[in-house]
This record gives sequence, structure tokens and C-alpha cells, in this order.
Amino acid sequence: MQSKPFLTLDDTKKIAAAAEAEAKANNWPVTISIVDEGGHLLWLQRLDGAAPISAHIAPAKARTAALGRRESKVYEDMINNGRYSFMTAPVLEGMLEGGVPVMVEGHCVGAVGISGVKSTEDAQIAKAGIAALGN
Repeated sequence: MQSKPFLTLDDTKKIAAAAEAEAKANNWPVTISIVDEGGHLLWLQRLDGAAPISAHIAPAKARTAALGRRESKVYEDMINNGRYSFMTAPVLEGMLEGGVPVMVEGHCVGAVGISGVKSTEDAQIAKAGIAALGN
């Protein structure tokens, strides 16, 4: 039987702390969401001033990135380039930039979803969080 890496609670806390630091350094009020490889919620943190809707959008972006094993921006780009049928893809709701998979040794072990500021800034925060793992 093969084995694969997975996100631990300590890993999740490292990602969350680094993402929070990136958001606060830029005065960006966001919600930080971290999910496992199956899209199941491990962490949800809404910073002061973040819009209430961001607590729904961030986990959706993270789930989309984890289940698709790619950044959620890929789906947004497909839709924006005319592939509207992707809007009917089952389970995927957060097809907006800001969801980034966490890849370890070629395995997707989860994803980070951020919502609250410009989508490029959301992705920047997610990537800063993931970088804390040092992979």
C-alpha cells in the first residue's frame, strides 16, 4: 500500500498565521479558509472588517482548488474565455481567483481560499500562507 503526505493541525496553523500576517501587512480585511484534499474545512478565520459574504466565498474557493488540484483561477479563466458550461460543474462553487492548492511531493494535500480583497491579492495571501510550509 502506498502512503501520502497530509496536512496536520500544526501545518494548518502555520499556513493560517502566514496568511494572516500577509493580509495584515497590507491592511486587507479577508477571510482565510483551509481545507483538506477532499475539500473538508480545517480552518476558517474572518479578520476584523472582512465582509460577511467572504466567510462563504473563501471556503468555496479552497474546495474548488483542492478538488480540482489546481488554482481556482483556472476555472474563472475558462468561464471568462467563453466556456460557460463550466458554470454547471458539479460541486464547484468557488470558481474565482483566490483558491490555491497545497502540493507536497506531487500530492494535493489541501488548499487555501481567501476572500475579501481583489482576487489577485486574495491569491497573494493564499500563496504566502502556503509558503510557510517551506515546500
